[in-house]
Amino acid sequence: MSPVLYYALPALGSYVMLSVFFLRRPRLLHTPWAPAFLPRLGAHRAGSGERLEHTMEAMENSVAQRSDFLELDCWLTRDGVVVVSHDENLFRLSGVNRDVSSLDFEELPLCKEELEVYFSPGHFAHGTDRRMVSLEDVFRRFPRMPVSVEVKSVNEELINKVAGLVRHFDRNEITIWASEKSSIMKKCRAANPEMPFAFTISRGLWLVLLFYLGLLPFVHIPERFFICFLPTTINRTYFPFSYSGLNKLAAVVSKWLIMRKSLIRHLEQRGVQVIFWCLNEESDFEAAYGLGATGVITDYPTALRRYLDTRGGAAQVS
Repeated sequence: MSPVLYYALPALGSYVMLSVFFLRRPRLLHTPWAPAFLPRLGAHRAGSGERLEHTMEAMENSVAQRSDFLELDCWLTRDGVVVVSHDENLFRLSGVNRDVSSLDFEELPLCKEELEVYFSPGHFAHGTDRRMVSLEDVFRRFPRMPVSVEVKSVNEELINKVAGLVRHFDRNEITIWASEKSSIMKKCRAANPEMPFAFTISRGLWLVLLFYLGLLPFVHIPERFFICFLPTTINRTYFPFSYSGLNKLAAVVSKWLIMRKSLIRHLEQRGVQVIFWCLNEESDFEAAYGLGATGVITDYPTALRRYLDTRGGAAQVS
């Protein structure tokens, strides 16, 4: 045996054994974070399958179904009001081809009478309340309701106003920073470092890489929420790419990489809450909770509440 192999093989073997050991026993290296709430049921766009998305009526319906948190998106109006909306441009929501930032809050149009549910193609939501709402109104109406706030643009005024509202309403522990981009998340964390935050896309990819390299047990994880699409929804209810071939490939690869009970268990044991979105069918609820996920984000909080109430033991409801 060469001298290199003589030393390399025992070192590699020890590394693998330590990785497996600490992957299963992360508390020996890290003190897990204790969440202020258990995010079992999240209402996507405030429950956009049952009422018009992001309206106060949708939020009230989701709260009535005992949702654990609301998933919201925010933009800033011309007069500096943080408004709850998924889209910057209002054409899909209202038929008015204007950006949120080009209008004062009082000028925002009403939503259409019906809106297609993005993650349930061919299904439409209706509601009597068609008004867009401000984040401040949400915090006033639901002062202790946990909320995930997704910021989609590098707008420091928007970020600082969200951070200020969270502080003003004493919601640091129950309001989550969320963004796909690490550049935005960096600014969010600087604006209010007391708020827990979720993985961005690049950080999520880094997490998965560390897991397969066996290094994850030895790396500090500042994020408190891993909010991820469920791979089995790709090319069925979720179409991230315009070409079906790419969607099929993404479904296979992401399923192999992400749907690992050992990965989810490790994150949970370190206090990272694993939440899959956006699931609207019982088979997907079953798959997510079967993997050991903390929670699910859905457009249909009534359906998920029914599932949790009737199959609570299997879903590990506390």
